[in-house]
Amino acid sequence: MKDPCTPPPARDPGKPRGVLRQGLEAGRFEHRRQWPSPALGGWIEHFWQVDWRLAGGPPQRQETLPHPSVHLVIEPEEAGIHGVHTGRYERLLIGDAYAFGIKFRPGGFQPLLRGDVSTLTNRSVPVASVLGEAGDAWVEAMRAAPDFPARVVLAEQFLGERRPVMDAKAMQATAWVARIAAEPAITSVEQLIAAGGPGKRALQGLFKRYVGVGPKWIINRYRLHEAVARIQAGEVVDWARLALELGYFDQAHFIRDFRALVGMTPGDFARREVPD
Repeated sequence: MKDPCTPPPARDPGKPRGVLRQGLEAGRFEHRRQWPSPALGGWIEHFWQVDWRLAGGPPQRQETLPHPSVHLVIEPEEAGIHGVHTGRYERLLIGDAYAFGIKFRPGGFQPLLRGDVSTLTNRSVPVASVLGEAGDAWVEAMRAAPDFPARVVLAEQFLGERRPVMDAKAMQATAWVARIAAEPAITSVEQLIAAGGPGKRALQGLFKRYVGVGPKWIINRYRLHEAVARIQAGEVVDWARLALELGYFDQAHFIRDFRALVGMTPGDFARREVPD
């Protein structure tokens, strides 16, 4: 019989998307991710941990783009369950510390919450508010764990004992979001409906309850994630052509949305991320 404390295979889900600053001006920053075991894979996307060591230097700002996922995050001094954050997430990193996170699949947290996930949008709640007193004890055990692999083991054990049943609508929401993420050609809600989705009102209600945000928001965010990824890959980008590929009617609307989310124009972002 397999020892339940044996870590799952160390699998790397690849490079994270949406991290706007891929390094620090000084010090060390490391971002690791690992897929869950198959038993948890239906409702958890991956485990992650970021570690920063600023070597006594000044605080530094880290920025990420939002994903349509609920995250449970544990740090040395605080922990919480964070709903979908609709704006750019900014964090001031200080000293030497870490943050361990569990990224739930879109639709995957609702069976655990047993409520409307939109009540968590742009909000954070204590771990115990969903997982009870046992959740607080587990958080302390996670803090005492020596490293990322050990925390993954504890998370697998704790959540495996509380694995909810994914109902048909939760699985449907997860599948629709996965399709949006996988098919950049989907640039409108109407395309989802034409591809076999329910009516517009039903689709919006499904996403609101099970994901926390509407399908239009998700489509827009994944397309901007794609733009950021292309820029960070060092591609020579034709902004007008990229805007059309992402479903924008013109370049001006694309630049407006990009600046509103990222905080600068695509050109300025490219010059910062891929300097000459």
